[in-house]
Amino acid sequence: MHVAVLMGGPSAEREVSLRSGAAVVQALRKSGFTVSAVEMAGTELELPVDVDVVFIALHGTFGEDGTLQRLLEERGVPYTFSGPAASALAFDKIAAKEAFVAAGVPTPKYAVIEEAQRQLAALRHLRWPLVVKPARQGSSVGIAVVQQPTDLQNACLAAEAFDTRLLVEELVVGREFTVGVLGEQALPVIEVRTNHQFFDYAAKYTKGETEYLVPAPLADEARQRAQELAIQAHQCLGCRDLSRVDLMMDEQGQFWVLEVNTVPGFTETSLVPKAARAAGTSFEELCGLLVRRAWARRPVECESGL
Repeated sequence: MHVAVLMGGPSAEREVSLRSGAAVVQALRKSGFTVSAVEMAGTELELPVDVDVVFIALHGTFGEDGTLQRLLEERGVPYTFSGPAASALAFDKIAAKEAFVAAGVPTPKYAVIEEAQRQLAALRHLRWPLVVKPARQGSSVGIAVVQQPTDLQNACLAAEAFDTRLLVEELVVGREFTVGVLGEQALPVIEVRTNHQFFDYAAKYTKGETEYLVPAPLADEARQRAQELAIQAHQCLGCRDLSRVDLMMDEQGQFWVLEVNTVPGFTETSLVPKAARAAGTSFEELCGLLVRRAWARRPVECESGL
C-alpha cells in the first residue's frame, strides 16, 4: 500500500507538523508500507502518482480545519482522521462550544467577541479569571489567561493577530487531563502537569517543562467519567478514527471539556501515542491502524492497493 504523509503546511503549527510527519513516515516504513513524505509549503495539493491513502500530519489551518479534507474528498483519495464537517466544527472553538452545549457536554461558560473594542460588555456574566482564545487556531497559539479587566484589551488584541473572532471563557482552576478516543473507545487518561500558568505552546513543546502521567492517578469513578465525556465530545462533533479531548477537573472534582483535536500531535512522545502505548498499542501499530481505517473508506470503484 502506498501512503503519502502530508506535513508542514501554511499554519502557525508548521514546525510541529514536520515533526509529526517525520515520525509517522518512519513508523509506516518500519511496518512495511511504501511511504512518500510530502512536505507542503502552502495550500497547493500535489500527491505522488498511485497513492492509496493519505496520512494527514498537518496541524492547524488548512490541514485540520476541513479544507484539506474537502480537497481529498473531491479527488476520491481516502485519508486519516475526521471528515470535512467534523474537522471544521472541532477546529472552530466557538462552533464546538455551541455543539457541546447542545449535546449537554459540560464546558466552561463563555462569550464571543467579534471586535475587542466594542463588545466587552458581553463578558459581564462571566467569572474572572478569563481565558482569551482565537476561535480558529491550535497548539494554544494566541491564548492568554487574564486575571483582571485592565489586562483584557491587550490579550484580545494579541489574539486578534490570529483570528478576528475570539472565544473568552472562564478559567477552570484545577487539574488538566487529555483523553484520546480511538474508534469509539477511550484510551487511558493522561494527566498534564506544568509549572506554566496553563498548558501553553512552550509547555507543550519545550522538553522538561511539562510532566505527563500515564495513566492519570485518578479514582476509577473519575477516570470513567473523563473517558465517557471524551467519547461524548468526540461523537457530538461527528469525529472518526482518532481525536484527543482536553479536559479540566475543578477543585470540586467536576470535569469540563475544553476542546477536541482532530489531528493531534503524532510524534512518538506526543500524548495520544503515549496513551495508546499504555493500552498496549505501539506507535507503529497505531499509525498502521489509522491507515487501514482510511483504506476501508476508499471509493468502491478503487482497485489499487492491497
